[in-house]
Amino acid sequence: MSIEASSLDLAAEDAARWAAKAAVVIREVRDLHEARAVIDLLVGIWGRPENPLITVEFLRALTKAGNYVTGAYAGDRLVGVCIGFHAEPAARTLHSHIAGVAPGLAGRGVGRAIKLHQRAWALARGIVTIEWTFDPLVSRNAYFNIVKLGALPVEYLTNFYGVMHDAINGGDDTDRLLVRWDLLSPRALAACSGTPFERPIGGAPYRKVAAPADIEALRAGDAAAAAAWRLRLRDELEPLMASGGRVVDFDAGFGYLVELARP
Repeated sequence: MSIEASSLDLAAEDAARWAAKAAVVIREVRDLHEARAVIDLLVGIWGRPENPLITVEFLRALTKAGNYVTGAYAGDRLVGVCIGFHAEPAARTLHSHIAGVAPGLAGRGVGRAIKLHQRAWALARGIVTIEWTFDPLVSRNAYFNIVKLGALPVEYLTNFYGVMHDAINGGDDTDRLLVRWDLLSPRALAACSGTPFERPIGGAPYRKVAAPADIEALRAGDAAAAAAWRLRLRDELEPLMASGGRVVDFDAGFGYLVELARP
């Protein structure tokens, strides 16, 4: 797909600006040494040293095949990673499989800088859509994806990966929301430039679906309560989306805002 040069330039400028704010340099992983550092960081975030989320060998294959494997570097230190691969050819979509930031760096903007680099990388290759999954119980990720990036959930996936025993999922079911980031949409353009996007309110009815304030802390302190939240959110959000409802916003106060399908 041909994309106007002005759009490519703007995407590159947005990516550079957010990287500078986060005080990182983001670049593609180049060699075996850097690939091993990526795996080490993922183990540091998720745990599972005996069963890492991805292997060095597979990571090297992804890079050789021209997929998206990047690191965010603060000086010589790797502080963030993102790995994505191409979807079916006709879709012109990149599936962003894993993204993570080193513990202790939350709030510095590293994650946002990485995603905007990924956006510029995709557009430069004629790719206008990026998709990924995230845990709908993690409110900070929902806010980041929907509000800060301008991506929108399109499908509720029940226990998508199966039960995962690691430092993040804690042995719970892995319900996920599939997010679609239309890279040139007005919503994404506003988010990437740092301009608030005013979502138009039409005549359609809406439903609010609550999400926990801090599911990570709840999992660490009360696993049963965390599991109950999972079932509650699944029972409310999954049927709304399956019947044509669209998640259009997220707020820490009310959770997900779903525009209901018209009868």
